[in-house]
Amino acid sequence: MPVLSTVLGDAGPWLALIAALVVLLIVDLALVRGRGGEMSVRTAAIASAAWVGVSLAFFLVLLLTSGGEQANAFLAGYLVEKSLSLDNVFVFLLVFSAFALPVAERHRLLTYGIVGALVLRGVFIVAGAAVLDTFGWVSFVFAAFLVWTGWRMFRHRDDHDGEQKMVDGLRARLPLSEKPAGRRLVVREDGRTLLTVAGAALVAIALVDVVFAVDSVPAILAITDDTFVVFAANAFALLGLRPLFFLVADLVERLRYLKTALAALLVFIGLKMFAGELFGKIGPEYSLPAIALILGTGVVTSLLADRRDRRRAAAAGETAPSPARRAVAAGDEG
Repeated sequence: MPVLSTVLGDAGPWLALIAALVVLLIVDLALVRGRGGEMSVRTAAIASAAWVGVSLAFFLVLLLTSGGEQANAFLAGYLVEKSLSLDNVFVFLLVFSAFALPVAERHRLLTYGIVGALVLRGVFIVAGAAVLDTFGWVSFVFAAFLVWTGWRMFRHRDDHDGEQKMVDGLRARLPLSEKPAGRRLVVREDGRTLLTVAGAALVAIALVDVVFAVDSVPAILAITDDTFVVFAANAFALLGLRPLFFLVADLVERLRYLKTALAALLVFIGLKMFAGELFGKIGPEYSLPAIALILGTGVVTSLLADRRDRRRAAAAGETAPSPARRAVAAGDEG
């Protein structure tokens, strides 16, 4: 299959990467299981920092073995995927809350979801790269889609109504059994196969990840068409998703300008893809600083605004749980 061989390249780096990912996932699972599947905010912060450290170590390996262009493309792609996952993980919180999934079960479903997402992203990446390699004009379609997605995200930067409607719609349509079923994902009732609460939540996560992949894969393919780098950036961002989930209740509301920054980022990447097709390739040495600047501006302005509001609230003697924390509480009570 000449197209696949062109897209994938040498099998050696792929085998080494997949082996490393499997080992890292096993170690992560062992550590989480030892804690009973739960994470405090402190533990989640440490684990998230560790995953970022592992990703930066992979960046250094690429820098030493393949040169700056491939390493910078990985780092740019990783920043994009990590930032998108920070916003997207909020939807996982909505899913678990909508299905009233106990905290102890969440880590197991996140594990299944991450493994499934790795496979799904791999398929999307190979398919997308093959289409771009065969039909160059599709780049303009991807670029237009990214600009439109960025505009749509900017319009809804201050709410999660769209995500909430999507999750509520999934819950209403899935064949769900309300009876306790332990750790099973499906049960038989009156001759019908029904999903348990955990099974329905897993299906919802899988379907939501399809939506995420449609947004994120074109974004990173606009940065580089090296499928090895694209998959590696996706994989390392996904493997850090579980501790990120346990941080999201605190982070999402504090990073209030995250959606604005992500919207600007998607528009920038789409315009970069347009320019690359019209005037020639724009290398990661230019896109990486721009990506870092956009995301850094969003984070810094968010934290400064949050710090200002906390001071005002403290001065007024007011405290109020954020919507994300209320969602966590609702899921925990269920």
